[in-house]
Amino acid sequence: MAEGHRHPAHRAAVDGGPRLAPQPEEGWDPATRELLAPLPRDADGQVPHIFTTLVRHPALFRRFLPFGGHLLREGRLPDRSRELLILRTAYNTRAPYEWGRHVPLARSAGVTDQEIRRVGASPEAEGWPPADVHLLRAADELHRDARLSATTWASLTADHDEAQLIEITMLVGQYHMVAFFLNSAGTPLDPGYETETLPTAAGADAVTTEGAQGHV
Repeated sequence: MAEGHRHPAHRAAVDGGPRLAPQPEEGWDPATRELLAPLPRDADGQVPHIFTTLVRHPALFRRFLPFGGHLLREGRLPDRSRELLILRTAYNTRAPYEWGRHVPLARSAGVTDQEIRRVGASPEAEGWPPADVHLLRAADELHRDARLSATTWASLTADHDEAQLIEITMLVGQYHMVAFFLNSAGTPLDPGYETETLPTAAGADAVTTEGAQGHV
């Protein structure tokens, strides 16, 4: 595509901004306005960037929201368990947007600041109760192997019913998908969330995400 014919959504990337810019409200057409109208707004009155970016694909947006919303607000997992799985997945996928948006949700679910910092350490780090260790291991195994080991599955059955076991795998998969989108699009964190910094990846396998300096 010639430079002079670039779609507006791609131009910001040339200047070091997001590859797909969130759509500002003054530029919403009626169909976009209708899709975004039901969504809650942040304290600054703005719709979160994840939605104003994903809405560039209206048909996918319509189908994404019910599934993601069900896992986030109507799922069978306790809020604390859900947020630990999401934070560990954000850490594993190097997804600063996902991390920044979910740290406040984790706090509201009872995860302490010390535990939030510890999410970036090994599941075997001192201080985790056994139930949390099993969840964090599950997030790591699904990230690394795309399946739960027999040992982790058996451990999880002590605290979770069949529906919750299914939900653990689907939740981690959902937030991998969201991380792929946010990291690739370079979605910037919304105002007020930039202070929640993704922990540095540890070990030789750490991966640096292009544009991670506040853009994803």
